[in-house]
Amino acid sequence: MTIVNYNLDTMEENSSGQGKNAVIPKEIDQWSWGAFFLNAIWGAGNKTYVALLAIIPFINIIMMIVLGLNGNKWAWRNKRWESVEHFEKVQKRWAAAGFLALGFYLYFLVKGIMSL
Repeated sequence: MTIVNYNLDTMEENSSGQGKNAVIPKEIDQWSWGAFFLNAIWGAGNKTYVALLAIIPFINIIMMIVLGLNGNKWAWRNKRWESVEHFEKVQKRWAAAGFLALGFYLYFLVKGIMSL
């Protein structure tokens, strides 16, 4: 049994959370900075558990790129979202957190190099 919700403003079908049956809206078919930077944590939060492969050394570099490319699609398929707008809002927060984590990493990297 397939559950289909419609956005009453635009009458667009919301198929999120339906796995491979989910139709990916074109608005979200783009690079995912949150998945790229926060990979395993992002995966757990978005029910995209394949992201946990990023914990494995050497595979993590490949997974960062794969998650950046496919993260939004997988998150849409694996988790139920209220709407495309809700999805985009949450993913922007993940991206902001990812860039913040990158900033902390770079800060401590530079601080460590300067202390040599």
